[in-house]
Amino acid sequence: MYKIKVWILTAIVCILLTACGQELESPIIVEPSTIESGSSSTSGEGASQSEASSASAEDVDSDDTLPPDEGMVRSRLTNEWIYENVANTRPIAVMTPNESAAIPHYNLSKASVIYEANVEGRMTRMLAIYEDWEDLKKIGNIRSLRTYYGYWALEWDAFIVHWGGPFFVSEVLDKDNVEDLDGAKGTDTSGFFRSADRKDPHNAYADGADLKALISTKGFSLSYRENLIDDYHYNFTPKAEPNTLTQYADAQDAVLIDMSSCYPLTRCYFKYNEDDGLYYRYQHLSGSTDGPHMDAATGEQLTFKNILVQYTKHEELGEGYLAFQCHDTTRDGWFFTNGKGIHVNWEKTSDFGATRYYDDFGNEITMNTGKTMVLIVEDGDTFSFK
Repeated sequence: MYKIKVWILTAIVCILLTACGQELESPIIVEPSTIESGSSSTSGEGASQSEASSASAEDVDSDDTLPPDEGMVRSRLTNEWIYENVANTRPIAVMTPNESAAIPHYNLSKASVIYEANVEGRMTRMLAIYEDWEDLKKIGNIRSLRTYYGYWALEWDAFIVHWGGPFFVSEVLDKDNVEDLDGAKGTDTSGFFRSADRKDPHNAYADGADLKALISTKGFSLSYRENLIDDYHYNFTPKAEPNTLTQYADAQDAVLIDMSSCYPLTRCYFKYNEDDGLYYRYQHLSGSTDGPHMDAATGEQLTFKNILVQYTKHEELGEGYLAFQCHDTTRDGWFFTNGKGIHVNWEKTSDFGATRYYDDFGNEITMNTGKTMVLIVEDGDTFSFK
């Protein structure tokens, strides 16, 4: 069985919960697991994810069986209905810093999928995958690439948008079929700009229309390239048939997911809102006031329908730089949606292949329609939820 220990909340989390007026049980502290596929994690041997229970309140009124407008198709990234021209355009994957000096972000709430992982000094950076990006006027801010983010970008056939990077990022950028837009390169600066409201390096941004023009100049294809990525990425269910995870006998309540032990400088956490079925992101950055993670361009708080936690092997390369093992099999993780969570295993077997997530019977999990947050956790770290 996987290791789950029950502890008293840390002082920080206690303060947060008290402030929010939430009366919750002691949290479940999650460590890397030794669980093996096939253990009794669901109700009934080999239970299928399609056996989801009845829709929650927010989904009953969200029958998305039919497209709301002619010419709309399902999004590869979120399963939402989007126009075909947007669906056929390759996404951009933007390297986004997350330290105090980089806040606030602009248009981060527009990203469909966001990855977060530690970089040097235990600060985090994000890789934001944007689907409908061409009309965004200010994206970022933008910082330098780390190799592991590049491998996650490849899963989406995305243009990697960054501002330079250490010499070792050539490991991924020099691979065949990898296409990047680098604000630190003289040939690519037309897609980027710096603002006057912050000091360098926290004032670098991109403009969607300028990135599109730069892509054309570089001779890259805006359309998805054939036979490069998997036919599908996430295994989605429509809003009319939500996956509530109640088909799993050992699904755990998860209305607060606290990642502060994994990201000790960012100290992000997520609160579930039963009214709309979304997880709202908060941060408690060192030197900053604890509160909602807001988008300065849209005025919206970052929210997600799905949250994936992915334990990953890592090593230090020197000078604080890290390397995460993005390619692996039967690795440990968790999946949270609709206020509950289950243990999962993940694997990624090729550069452009999607990371797959499986329940403990080996069934690929079913994701709910909406945005996804992927939290990369170092082996040995712990997080809590309750």
